[in-house]
Amino acid sequence: MKGILILAHGSREKETEETLRKITEMTRAKLPDTIIETAYLQFSDVNLEKGIDKLIEQNVTDIRVVPYFLFSGVHIREDIPKEIEEYIADKPGIKISMGNTLGEDPRLADVLADRIKEVLL
Repeated sequence: MKGILILAHGSREKETEETLRKITEMTRAKLPDTIIETAYLQFSDVNLEKGIDKLIEQNVTDIRVVPYFLFSGVHIREDIPKEIEEYIADKPGIKISMGNTLGEDPRLADVLADRIKEVLL
């Protein structure tokens, strides 16, 4: 069974977790037949390992980590793949792969344009 782990960077500011919770609920509403969990790379008890564990507890064996990051920096290229590799080393039957960052999606330009319009009014 497939499942999604939305992975955010994390912040010392705990209210940021509410933002991810809200965006995840909106995403679940658009993909009601998809198992989706969340986790944070840093600054949270719900780290990558715990997020993956939540999916495995739901019988998910094919996990796609979708980074809630804008850019493909060192965390995306090195840190997260290393953590995943270490995690699955003793987990036969579990497959984990990475999706893309939010990146240069035109829909983000629409959101940014809306934010610019808000400050210009």
